[in-house]
Amino acid sequence: MTSNSTTALETLIAREEIRQLASLYSRGVDRQDFALLRTLYTSDGWDSHGSHFDGHAQAYVDFLEHSLPHMHIGNHFVCNHLISVDGDTGEGEVYAIAWHLIPDGTGGLKHDIQGVRYIDRYRREDGHWRFAKRTVSFDTKIVRPADDHGAKPDPTRDLSYAELTSVLFTRGV
Repeated sequence: MTSNSTTALETLIAREEIRQLASLYSRGVDRQDFALLRTLYTSDGWDSHGSHFDGHAQAYVDFLEHSLPHMHIGNHFVCNHLISVDGDTGEGEVYAIAWHLIPDGTGGLKHDIQGVRYIDRYRREDGHWRFAKRTVSFDTKIVRPADDHGAKPDPTRDLSYAELTSVLFTRGV
């Protein structure tokens, strides 16, 4: 392999690892796997979620741990993901759709659907790509009343944890 093809292959591998990082973030939030979320940021990582939260990433995970149990269901769908890599750093933009079924404050439920973009800075730390800084742009928000969707799911009894056996799908990894 020439030096250019080695660099191209390393960049391709880095991009794929970063894509998986974004998917693991969605999985961690949707499955309320806070141990997993804590592994996805650099030691000095920062998360800016608009008016919801702006601070150190570990404090952000603490914030999620306090607020997500109130959410009935959450799903994050990663769409477009552009990534630029330069050695052990990178940056990217992730388009996503976030759908939440949340209490409406009157005993019912409501759909909260958001089109978001994550503006990310990545850094390889201890051999793993992690978020160094994650800033969310809330581009679209739709809130609608919802019919009752049954009992709130138990994230500790999630089918994917029971059926998928590779380390990738283990809680907290």
